[in-house]
Amino acid sequence: MLKGKNILLGVCGGIAAYKAVEVASSLRKKGAHVDVIMTDAATKFVTPLTFQEITGNPVSFSMWEKVHTWNVEHIALAKKADLILIAPATANIVGKIASGIADDMLSTTLMASTAPIFLAPAMNTNMYNNPIFQHNLKLLQDIAHYNIIPATTGHLACGNAGIGRFPDPADIIEIIEKFLGQKKDLIGKNILITAGGTREPIDPVRYIGNRSSGKMGYALAEEAARRGAKVTLISGQTSLTVSSSIELIKIETAKQMQQYVEEKFTDSDIIIMAAAVADYCVSKVAEQKIKKAANNFTINLVKNPDILLNLGNKKNPGQILVGFAAETQNLIEYAQEKLKRKNLDMIIANDVSKSNAGFNSDTNIVKIITKNKSVEDIPLMKKTTLAGIILDKIQVMENS
Repeated sequence: MLKGKNILLGVCGGIAAYKAVEVASSLRKKGAHVDVIMTDAATKFVTPLTFQEITGNPVSFSMWEKVHTWNVEHIALAKKADLILIAPATANIVGKIASGIADDMLSTTLMASTAPIFLAPAMNTNMYNNPIFQHNLKLLQDIAHYNIIPATTGHLACGNAGIGRFPDPADIIEIIEKFLGQKKDLIGKNILITAGGTREPIDPVRYIGNRSSGKMGYALAEEAARRGAKVTLISGQTSLTVSSSIELIKIETAKQMQQYVEEKFTDSDIIIMAAAVADYCVSKVAEQKIKKAANNFTINLVKNPDILLNLGNKKNPGQILVGFAAETQNLIEYAQEKLKRKNLDMIIANDVSKSNAGFNSDTNIVKIITKNKSVEDIPLMKKTTLAGIILDKIQVMENS
């Protein structure tokens, strides 16, 4: 996946700069062509000669010292790169990028590039947790072609232990390989995804809800967007964020979700209903907070509209409709009944009673069941990985 790719490695002035040598070496071993730009501070930790010997290319570290034969060096490097990796990414470079500052070779090249940019932050724990740094990091996360490789937790050079440790070089290489090998098989597709749980108000301060975190739906949205689809994500309440290339519509109740889903449904090629929608809502929401009573009180519930059933009834030829079944017993039986009754093309069934699957977990164990009655067991894996498998299965179904 890296063979023949042009990777621009930016090295900043932190103690983890020495680990960037291993990153450069691994990229070369994988067949990538590597150019290196060092900040002035980085040259105090590792010499440019080290990177030059490893990459076989001259190293840029100054706007004013010409090391290549190109007329405008930072522009040429920016255009050449298939991907830019900043490792380590210091608080200084993150702040510069977030503020639009271009005052040295690295920051100027970044400003001139349209290539995907990956940053691997590494610094003292207090610096990493500083709200200004976190604000800048969040700002970059929301810009489409910036990608953050999270720092890890462990022993730091300063003697402290905590967040801010440079990611393992092998993990960095794996992330880049996966990105550059990313399929672009969903270009031209409109995909509608729902995620998270709905909240049904009881009074102005209380609600009926569920334990859904939205992680599966958000993983599907990100994966579909990476593969070229135009993605609309209709989300219940969650703390998750999403790339700016995805149209995000935030809702609270099942009826609000129904409204936006039906608006987007007709123009969607693929609809993936991963949200945990409340089955019931309060028949009459109190206008004021209900005061605690000496005795029990009763809330009258009425059934919410079945969004998925309504979509199945009016699905157009060629549309793919995918549902989810979160169960605690009779998993396959209940999921197959739901698939048939709601006219789905596929259903993803998982047992939410398991501690490493379902709500709030980063991992999942599921069964993928299709309308032709095939059942495929998917073992324990990250939801981000599972998202790719689900979209692969949808593609096979769509092309069959």
